Amino acid sequence: MNDKKDQIAISEILSKAGVNPTAQRIAVFKYVHNESDHPTPEQVKVAVDRVFPKISLATVYNTLNALVEAGLVKAVKLPNSGKVCYDANTAKHYHFIDEKQGLLLDLDLKDIKIDLNLSTQFEVKDVDVFIKGHYSG
Repeated sequence: MNDKKDQIAISEILSKAGVNPTAQRIAVFKYVHNESDHPTPEQVKVAVDRVFPKISLATVYNTLNALVEAGLVKAVKLPNSGKVCYDANTAKHYHFIDEKQGLLLDLDLKDIKIDLNLSTQFEVKDVDVFIKGHYSG
């Protein structure tokens, strides 16, 4: 698909989700969905700067937050670091953190079995799983 068709398709996705499809928002969406894997806001800024020099980090954060609110991306808060990455995969899934390479990889729900056996005092709203180790793939 060429760049113009990409922009039109992304513009339609954003509009349907209730997000005003500005050129900067299209560029941020395109980078998160097509050109990266779990980027931080700073990584998004560096990439989008190539198309929109001097885009502010605040604009990147605001755009990412708008995409999260619209359900188009997911904010992933990494344990023990406070670092937030953004995930284009909005389906329920878990994550593997490669401690050597610093990669964050998606894991399918069918690959991990979690059996909660909690008392009725607990009301579970969601389960986030981060598995740490070394990935050789």
